[in-house]
Order: sequence, then structure tokens, then C-alpha cells
Amino acid sequence: MPQWMRRQLQRAFSGKDVRQIRLLNSCWFLYWEKHGGRPE
Repeated sequence: MPQWMRRQLQRAFSGKDVRQIRLLNSCWFLYWEKHGGRPE
């Protein structure tokens, strides 16, 4: 997972921003699938 995405997820979790968490989660799965289903 890219570092910028980790930071945004940590910020969203610490602020309990459920909408942002869901958005980042769906973005991560799209990124993951696009790169062959394998993490960095």
C-alpha cells in the first residue's frame, strides 16, 4: 500500500471518519486489482 494512502487511512481512523475510510478502502481494492491482485 502506498505511504500516502496509509497516512490518509490512519488520519481517517483516528478521526473516526467512516465515509473517508470506505472511500479509501474501495480505492485500495481497485488499485490492488489493477496491479494483478498483489500488494506492492
